[in-house]
Amino acid sequence: MPKTPEDTRLESWHRFFAAYANNEAWTLAEAPLSRMDDVLTLLNAAHAAAWHWQAVGNVLNHMRALMLLAQAHAVAGLGQSALLYADEMRAYFLSEASTPEWEQAFMHAVHARAAHAAGEHAQHASSYASAESVIRALTNENDRAMVSRIFEQVPRPWLPS
Repeated sequence: MPKTPEDTRLESWHRFFAAYANNEAWTLAEAPLSRMDDVLTLLNAAHAAAWHWQAVGNVLNHMRALMLLAQAHAVAGLGQSALLYADEMRAYFLSEASTPEWEQAFMHAVHARAAHAAGEHAQHASSYASAESVIRALTNENDRAMVSRIFEQVPRPWLPS
């Protein structure tokens, strides 16, 4: 849990709740969810994080919040909204030369999950392959483990025989 702000500034509390909701949502997003209550909690936490980041975050915070929303909506089976969020954050991260490899891997994995949820088979296969490639290239084991927890949940693309 992030450290509670010691001041009464609204910005400090927005930042606190943005980080708290973000961490809660990603913890849920990494777990296999079988109960509807868990899926609703994930959606609520992802939207809360995005709302708080909208108040105090920078563009990178906003794009990471979109990534989390795409993941949450995909997990919930809300394919169309998941893909809308995923497409927007993907366009941003692909245009940023400074995007670290671990974030590229996350972006491709989340986009693949969203495309799968939306029934967009070609996009799913393309993003899945990109995620696999970037994950294989990750040299930091902690980064690879972190991304793999999300990527392992992305269904494999169907390949015609």
